[in-house]
Amino acid sequence: MKARQMGPHVWSGLGLLGLFGWSVCLPTLLGAWLGHWLDQRHPGTHGWTLALLVAGLCIGCINAGHWISKEQQVIRRGQEDEG
Repeated sequence: MKARQMGPHVWSGLGLLGLFGWSVCLPTLLGAWLGHWLDQRHPGTHGWTLALLVAGLCIGCINAGHWISKEQQVIRRGQEDEG
């Protein structure tokens, strides 16, 4: 709502996009790193890298979805307060 009053601002949009990207990227990278570490320390018949990379990606997407729904609730509350 504050952004609407001030008008569009490129830097705030890029900042939000960066936050969203990191909320997905960070768990994915951590999962891949942990999987690679496990593969080196405990070699076996299964590869952990791909499995934990996908798990990290899923966690990151769930995290981003939760963040988006929370932001939508804030926007709706702001619209209800105005109306």
